[in-house]
Amino acid sequence: MSLGQIIRQRREQLNLTLDEVAVNTGFSKPYLSTIETGKVKNPPGDTLLQKLETVLQFDKGLLQHIAHVERMPSDIRRDYEAIDAQNRKFKQIIKNIVHHKVSSDQLDKIINEDDINMDTDQPPLKAGQLVPVINKVSAGYPVDFDDMAYPVGFADDYVRCLDIHDPNVFAVRVVGDSMEPKFFEGDIVIFSPAAQVNSGDDCFVRFTRPHESTFKRVFFEDDKHIRLQPRNDKYPPAIIEGDRINGLYRAVIKYEKL
Repeated sequence: MSLGQIIRQRREQLNLTLDEVAVNTGFSKPYLSTIETGKVKNPPGDTLLQKLETVLQFDKGLLQHIAHVERMPSDIRRDYEAIDAQNRKFKQIIKNIVHHKVSSDQLDKIINEDDINMDTDQPPLKAGQLVPVINKVSAGYPVDFDDMAYPVGFADDYVRCLDIHDPNVFAVRVVGDSMEPKFFEGDIVIFSPAAQVNSGDDCFVRFTRPHESTFKRVFFEDDKHIRLQPRNDKYPPAIIEGDRINGLYRAVIKYEKL
């Protein structure tokens, strides 16, 4: 079911007219009609989708997620949907095992009948793999982090990188000068969640309190504290409690701005 069909179905379930939705969202009735009928060329923007989620009582972020998936190039979307379908099959198998105590023979039968791929070896990424540019990262003070609610591996912009054997790599654009002279504002840096982080590595750092991110050299001071060290000498280091951090991702490739 397309995004427009989902929106129309919910509107009719709530007995709302297009006129009523137009008044409550601030968007014209003809434009809303083109969305419902699929005549609009591109999915609507997040501002309208957020208003539709409220007016039509959808879970927050649901319509935006569907629209982001629809914006993917067809080949990437096909791969994403295939992976999603496979994951759903695995979840159902696990649920059956937990609730019905499935034997090993029964499990083999289920796998064969559902054509589940049980190859657990992660194929290496090919040279020239597209890596999603998910956001900008501050090489200065920590700033609010937003991965734009994309599924892992997808974004509006991509860069090509060498084979680094991590399907979850992501890229960000550097903002600020605290990591100069190695990283300058406008550079694109690729980070690998699978790469081991050692003291002294340049890392994308995500905080839990508050939900912020920054780009710094990381030094493990002791079991409970981490020093975030700018490369630019005019910026002081910061000592952070380790439990404030919920993600350290090492920089593995840099694309310089020319």
